[in-house]
Amino acid sequence: MRSHRKPAAAGLGCLIALATTACSGQGEAARPAPSAPAPPSTSRPDGPGTSYAPYVSATDAAGTDTAGSPTTYNLAFVLAGGDGCTPRWDGTRDIGDPAVKSRIAKLKADGGQVRVSFGGASGKELAAACDSAPELAAAYGEALDAAGATRADFDVEGDELADSASVGVRSKAIALLQKERTGLEVSFTLPVMPHGMGKDSLALLHSANDNAVRVATVNLMTMNYGKSYDGDMGGYALAAAKAAHKQLRKVFGTSDAEAWRGMALTSMIGVNDVDGETFTLADAAEVRAFAEEKGIGWVSMWSAARDRQCPDGTATDRAATDCSGVRQSSGAFAREFAG
Repeated sequence: MRSHRKPAAAGLGCLIALATTACSGQGEAARPAPSAPAPPSTSRPDGPGTSYAPYVSATDAAGTDTAGSPTTYNLAFVLAGGDGCTPRWDGTRDIGDPAVKSRIAKLKADGGQVRVSFGGASGKELAAACDSAPELAAAYGEALDAAGATRADFDVEGDELADSASVGVRSKAIALLQKERTGLEVSFTLPVMPHGMGKDSLALLHSANDNAVRVATVNLMTMNYGKSYDGDMGGYALAAAKAAHKQLRKVFGTSDAEAWRGMALTSMIGVNDVDGETFTLADAAEVRAFAEEKGIGWVSMWSAARDRQCPDGTATDRAATDCSGVRQSSGAFAREFAG
């Protein structure tokens, strides 16, 4: 997913929810699943139903952040600052920035939790900047401590998704981190097409499992499919979820219900980055109803800051960072996704 910076204009990992299922390395004999961590402490825990957890800027508040009363906020993004292995919010702000800490405290004030999202579509990812798994784990831990978070999201896309070296060091670092922080809940945010996840995403999940990473959720980015997809974005999201569900069942060896529960769906609201792709309020309602029917873990959107009509009040054909490009009331997408 895109940066919040404004332009000048399991073998596979064991899902926490699936911790009773044995995991096996590719080509290896099955081994017992690691013990599941204790659930993260939260004053408003995610219930058995589908939660709403939007992506929000870690640095800049938006009036629509709290619309829909999110259970969890995905803080976007932590990247490498400069050329070294230094975690920074959006790659520019110090990880201990008092203003960011204050913002996070306000997000938590209504009982919601935060999940730190590492990576995204732009900037330098820490896994590509750090020299070793221990160094990378320390960088991840520093960001989690700064946010007071027990949930970590790894948004891997673009060139980094196909980079086997960074995929490997990331898996090792997350495994180290989970040994140190037994309650750490991990999600991977990955691209998807209506026919399912690609080979690079599946290879990443294999790497996570080979390194005994406990994966709570696979979050599918139901967006930016390409020029051949220019119709029903809600229908494409459902098709992608169904195809990925079959893949998750296969790679995790789980039941139908367990595979749905270990899935999340994130849509880019309004006008997307790809010409012809517009995700409407009706699409959001369709995705929410489907998620509830299947028992999907959580739904999300890119992003809360875009959940309002553009200032001139007209629809647009270009994706903006701070409005949806469609006619809507402020927070309307959040209310649809929250159900």
